[in-house]
Amino acid sequence: MKKIILVAALVLFSFTVNAQDDGSALSKGSWLLEANTGFGGGDLNVAHSAHTGFALQATDGYTAYSVGAEAGYFLADNLALKVGLGLNGQKLDGQDAVSTLTYKVGAKYYLDDKFPLQVDVTGATGESFGDDKPLWLGLQAGYAIFISNSVSVEPGLRYNVSLNQDFSDKGLFELRVGFVVHL
Repeated sequence: MKKIILVAALVLFSFTVNAQDDGSALSKGSWLLEANTGFGGGDLNVAHSAHTGFALQATDGYTAYSVGAEAGYFLADNLALKVGLGLNGQKLDGQDAVSTLTYKVGAKYYLDDKFPLQVDVTGATGESFGDDKPLWLGLQAGYAIFISNSVSVEPGLRYNVSLNQDFSDKGLFELRVGFVVHL
């Protein structure tokens, strides 16, 4: 899985190194494409129930994984409206246990062009949840390291507050590293 993520990041980077910059990457009318990795979150079941990034955790024959991406459109300078989709799965002793489709809607603001602040709502759908669908309010802050005019790496911290107490009453902290292409 680590090799797949590395190859995907290198391919994405190679497509964007020569991208032309018509102005600020964070200006009104620009787009962003984002892939995140997530570390932490505690309980495997809860941590991977609503995730739109790349993650892999395994313990005692139980594996949880996530694959997803996000896109955003800058409504104003430094302010983007974002949406995301993800596919999450869990395996127990090599057998598929649960698969879910996740979604995210939110906003991202770049304070001083280098401190991304994000608020969003993330949810998941799948047969295994029944009526208790996971729903989270996400709060995220980080630092944008622009390695070119159109590519940034954004390490940060995220806190997910459960909005469905029937699913979980726990909040989750995560360390995130985002890879963002600005178009």
